[in-house]
Amino acid sequence: MATIVVADDDADIRDLVVFKLEQSGHQVLAFGDGASAVEACHQQVPELVLLDVMMPGMSGLDACRAMRADPTLATVPVILLTARAQESDIEQGFLVGADDYVVKPFSPRELASRVTAVLQRSRT
Repeated sequence: MATIVVADDDADIRDLVVFKLEQSGHQVLAFGDGASAVEACHQQVPELVLLDVMMPGMSGLDACRAMRADPTLATVPVILLTARAQESDIEQGFLVGADDYVVKPFSPRELASRVTAVLQRSRT
């Protein structure tokens, strides 16, 4: 299927996301912070990146900005995962270049569906 980078500082959420994506047939590279995720993307460009918005160091918003500013990573789809559900937070996510925005708590089945939809759109 697809190679997906996941960055979330909450190990339980990260493990749940990795489990669901691997169950769906994807290869997943998981990290606890945005900087490590961006670095991994430079080493092997993934087909999709899932970023928690609130992480220590480089936030998901900062990681998304960094990817969009890098010609090698600018077209890699990004889904933001976050507990921040205010309209202004969602707007900010899309302004930095996210392709989708999933609010925690989320259904693992819904996340898998959104991943599939974003991957399909990016491949056409």
